[in-house]
Parts: sequence; structure tokens; C-alpha cells
Amino acid sequence: MRLLKLVPDNTNIGFVRLRFWAFGLTALLTLLAIGAVATRGLNLGVDFVGGLMIEAKFQQVPVIDKVRTTVDALNVGEVSLQQFGDPKTVSIRLPLPASTDEGATNAVVNKVKVALAATNPDVTFSRYDTVSGKVSTELIRNGLLAVFIAVLAIAIFSWLRYEWQFGVSTFVAIVHDLLMTLGFFAITRLEFDLNIVAAVLTIIGYSINDKIVIDDRIRENMRKYRQMDIGALIDLSVNETLPRTVMTSVTILLALGSLLIFGGHVLQGFTAAMMLGIVVGTYSSVYVSSSLLQALGLRAENFDRKPASPAGGNAERITKRDR
Repeated sequence: MRLLKLVPDNTNIGFVRLRFWAFGLTALLTLLAIGAVATRGLNLGVDFVGGLMIEAKFQQVPVIDKVRTTVDALNVGEVSLQQFGDPKTVSIRLPLPASTDEGATNAVVNKVKVALAATNPDVTFSRYDTVSGKVSTELIRNGLLAVFIAVLAIAIFSWLRYEWQFGVSTFVAIVHDLLMTLGFFAITRLEFDLNIVAAVLTIIGYSINDKIVIDDRIRENMRKYRQMDIGALIDLSVNETLPRTVMTSVTILLALGSLLIFGGHVLQGFTAAMMLGIVVGTYSSVYVSSSLLQALGLRAENFDRKPASPAGGNAERITKRDR
């Protein structure tokens, strides 16, 4: 039985040769993501904005204006409605009642349920969440702090373990992945809550894992082939790790695809963020951060060890290849 190979043996793609196209595409997507976040903003969940959120599911696609009128008539505060997951599911957001007592919150929830059930007997309510304004402020601060510390710590680790160029390229790649994720949520208007923060941190972990594998191979080859052109050396390293990168990404995407289909709309945002992060993280590791090492002036001569003989003439072939 033949083994499945997603990447053929002796693959020799010139990633560095395409670096200017990759840098241009990356810059364009980054600007679009920043613009989307700045103009549209994120659809922050109750975790971050505070208040009361009730999730109602109808058998038929509801008329949003009719639902809004029904809830407004209860005089429970300014109402915000949004369809998410599917057109039949509506998120109803309300301010918390003046009393912090749990009974007051339950009373508001029950009033909304009774009013909607009177006009839509088939409506069901899957969940409701409450978060105070003080708690939501703390969650925003802690979420931002967690992401910032993670990015900074990873960049410092790469700097200390390798050369400063690796630290800079790692930082750029991770920031790119974060901005792509934020831009995606700004455009799609999917709810951004603590689950998405967890997905973002997971994306960072996956992206750095993929990048460390490539960086390790680049450093290893720099010690073996000190006289090789750095662009050819980077191409050699990325191509050598490409089967592992592709196989890992495909298997994770298959698992996430199943979760997206069968996990329900509650996990839809988390799964979508993860799938986007896998694709973007793989792209940034292969096309952006690795090629950026050459632009930052990385040289194989920085390593003091004597070069090893190129195995099988592979290094000589890539050195002579026209980039």
C-alpha cells in the first residue's frame, strides 16, 4: 500500500523569489483588516460590553422589526438585536436591571420570554448570559494583556534562541495573523467574546509552532552550508519542512471542518477563527516570516561552525538555481 504524500519528494518551490508579491499581498490585507476594524468595529459580546443577552430561536425566519417592537414595549431598556448562526436565531441584548439581584435579572428574562412566546408560540430560548460593566472592563483589559504578553514573550524567545532577525520576523508574522483574525470578525460581524480570545491565543500557539520548526531547519542549514546564498538556503529549509507543514494544516482543518458542521452555532465563531488562523498562520510562516529574514540581512556566515558537505549535491543544486 502506497503512503499518501500531499507534497511530492524533492519539491523545490522558490518561495523567496515570490517574496515581493507576498509582502505586497500581506501589506494590502493588513491595511484592509485595520480599515475594517477602524470603520466597522468588532461585534463585542456580552463578555466585553456587559449587559444581558438572551438567545431566541424561531421555527421560521422572524421579522426583526416585529421582535424589536415586542421587546421595546416591555420598557426593559434599549434593545439590540442581531441574527447570528442562522437567520432563525436572534441575539437579544439588553442593559442589566438597576438591581443587581439575580431575581431582577430573571424577571427581565421571563418578561421577554413571555412576550415573544405570545406572538411566536414556537420560539425557544437556548441560553442567556449576564455580565456587569465592571467585569466586562476587567475582561477587556485581561484579554488584551494576555494577547500582548503572549506575542512579546514569543518574539523575545525567538530573539534569544536564534538571531534578532528571527525575533523580528516572528513578531511581524504573529501581528499579521492577529490583524487578519480581527479584520475577519469586523467584516463578518460574528460575535467576538472570550471564546474568540481563546481561539486567538490558540492561533498564536499554532503559528509559532509552525514557524519554530522552519526556523530550526534554517538555523541547522546555516551551520551546514555557510557559503550558500541565504535565499537559496531559506528555500531549501522551507521545502524540507513543507510536507510536515501541509500535513499538519490539512489534518487540523479536517477536524475543525467537522466541528464547524456539527458543533452548532455556539462554536461557530471559535471554529471559524481557528480555521482562518490555520490558513493565515501557514501562509505567514512560509511566505512572509521566512523571506523576511533575508530582507533583514540574515547571513549564514554569522555561524562559526564549519560547513558540512552538501548531502547528495542538494545544496549545490539549490545554490545554482536561478532565483
